[in-house]
Order: sequence, then C-alpha cells, then structure tokens
Amino acid sequence: MRWFRKTTLDPLAVSMSGLKLGDRLLMLGCSDTALAAALARKVGLTGRACLLDESADRLDAAAAVVTREGALVESFTSSMSALPFEAGSFDVVVARNVFPSMAASTRATVVHEVTRVVRAGGRCIVIDDLPRGALGGLIGGHRGEDGSPGSIAVPLLAQAGFRGVRTLAEREGFVFVEGVKAGDGLAKS
Repeated sequence: MRWFRKTTLDPLAVSMSGLKLGDRLLMLGCSDTALAAALARKVGLTGRACLLDESADRLDAAAAVVTREGALVESFTSSMSALPFEAGSFDVVVARNVFPSMAASTRATVVHEVTRVVRAGGRCIVIDDLPRGALGGLIGGHRGEDGSPGSIAVPLLAQAGFRGVRTLAEREGFVFVEGVKAGDGLAKS
C-alpha cells in the first residue's frame, strides 16, 4: 500500500541538520536507519558519527546500514538518561522520535544529558513525526502536551538553557525543532 508509506526523511533531515564535513555528531534513537546512514555520510571521515540507542537490536541494524553505505560510525547501547560521553563532545545532537514515548521526568533527564554533551554553541535537532489528520491521526503520529506538533521539544530545549529554540519546519510528515546551547559568550534567550 504505497499511499500509507511516509516520504523518505534523509535528504530533508540532512539539509535541516546543517551538518558539515568534520562535525562531531551524536544521533539518539536509531529506528530510522536510512537517516543514520545519511547523517554519518555527511560528517565524513574527518568527523565523528556516534549512534546511541537503548535497544541493541535497533543499534545493530542502524550500524549495519551505515557501514553498508560506506560511512564510519561508533555505536553505543546505553540509557539516554546517562550518556557515556564527556562534556562538550559533540557539535550536533540529533534526537529522532525519542521524546514522545518518554515520561516527562525522563525527557527532562535526557535533555539535561544532551545539554551536557553538546559543546557551547552546538545544536540539538529534534525530529519527530507529525500527527496525521483524520483516520491517520488515530492510527499513528503524536501531539505534544498542548496538542500541537513539536511542543514536546520546544519547551524541553528552552528550559534546558538552549537559545533560539524554534520549530524549523513541519514538512513531509515531520517536525524539526532546533536549539543552540548557550555559553562562551552566547546569551540565553
């Protein structure tokens, strides 16, 4: 049933991520294997691409796809509430569909960890599925706590001290939210 399939995310997400060759990337949530591969290719051999998921099966599947696509990746099976990285280790953290299914207290803990591992001036990009209308809204998709797409990520990032938190786009069935970590002369907004 072709009309039930979602549009491919990787070209749009790579564009929205603003990643460049040499960036240090952490991707949280590895259910979207094509996206993991596309982002790892973008940072290239001079960058660092790390995948982290709480499920070893999802992580193994994503790492296999990334390797098959010719990119290098480091894989970590770990709780997102206790990231196994030093402070300031990454330029960009991409969280793909990780917050909607978490309890509010867990979300806050995970965002605190993201804040810790992103360098000052680094970014967090949250990519979630947009809720679908009519029958599709009943079958899948999610809405934030106030009923609007993206509303889960926007207040989470803002409360964690990210500046310029905004919804970048709602396209092709996805919502993209971005925040920049304040620090080293970057004022909170």
